[in-house]
Amino acid sequence: MQLPDEEFENERSGLSIPMMTAIIFATAVILGIIIIVFLTNTSDTKKKPSLPPKSALDSAAELQSPILPEHGEEDAQIEPASGLHPDDLDFWDKYPAVEESTGEATEIVEETSREEEENSIETDGNHTCITYEDGSTEWLLISPYLPANPYDFTGLVCQSGIMKYYEDGKKVSHFGVDISKYQDYVDFGKLKKAGVEYVMIRVGARGYGTGQLVMDEYFLDNCKRATDAGLEIGLYFFSQAISEEEAVEEANMVLESIGDYEVNYPIAFDMEYIKNDESRIEQLTKTQKTDIAKKFMDTIKEAGYVPMLYGSKEWLLKQVDISKLTAYDIWLSQNEDIPDYPYQFTMWQYDTQAMIDGIAGYADLNISFIDYSEK
Repeated sequence: MQLPDEEFENERSGLSIPMMTAIIFATAVILGIIIIVFLTNTSDTKKKPSLPPKSALDSAAELQSPILPEHGEEDAQIEPASGLHPDDLDFWDKYPAVEESTGEATEIVEETSREEEENSIETDGNHTCITYEDGSTEWLLISPYLPANPYDFTGLVCQSGIMKYYEDGKKVSHFGVDISKYQDYVDFGKLKKAGVEYVMIRVGARGYGTGQLVMDEYFLDNCKRATDAGLEIGLYFFSQAISEEEAVEEANMVLESIGDYEVNYPIAFDMEYIKNDESRIEQLTKTQKTDIAKKFMDTIKEAGYVPMLYGSKEWLLKQVDISKLTAYDIWLSQNEDIPDYPYQFTMWQYDTQAMIDGIAGYADLNISFIDYSEK
């Protein structure tokens, strides 16, 4: 019977020497490989990872957004991965230059300025300018729905202070003056010899403070002597009415004053503010002034006469609603060589400080584009 130790010895003794040598050699090789790998890994952990090839970076840069500096690193410089500068790229020249001071694109600004200049309200033909007494100006849009100024002013000629209008080489206008007590005594015979064909005579006025109706003290005498001189007669009334009832009162005063005199030219409604003083009409709205003027002229028309609205360009365009008064003739007051009122008018007061034989002081000169005596 064998003991365990003895049996083990017998098994070990059964291994050959070459086999044992091979086992030892293989074990040594494996241990060597393990040691080399361990040492290699330990060394790599102390080094930064190597960058991919440059071509790989270029491809990644095209796909990724640029990396911005961290907060507090505003001055950091970022080098482009490709190595190119924006100046090297042609497409940068296609964008407008930007001004540092304003941040606006100069090319766009220049183009906009050209468009604004081309579309300027001063030259587009769709606006008209009003110049106020203080020198300020305002541009108003011209309505395409109102009767337009029909005249070709290339046919307008001024000879010795007398304005004449020609169509196809034929004079179709008529020369006149408007007078009141402020012209004092008028020699109508001399006016006729000077070329005057008609006179617009003031009937009276309403006080701008008291509101009282006052007859012009020269009215009846002017009517008689103008008729005797063979001049056509038209009339006007200086209104300060603040209601339609007062407008009717003014119109009736005019009609009652005509008497037997033949009035072939229009009877005009003249409402104005008072220079350097306050008038009773200053609190009226645009609509109220329009309604008052319309009521006066309707009353005149019902009596069989031709009604007319007198006013400056500013008054006609700003103080009344001219769109509601297109049924009435317009007597425009504008001291210009050529009137620029955009809408239709039939009479034009073109000079208020003229000198003419028959009137001692300044005279108001007018041109009528209609011969009302033939209407």
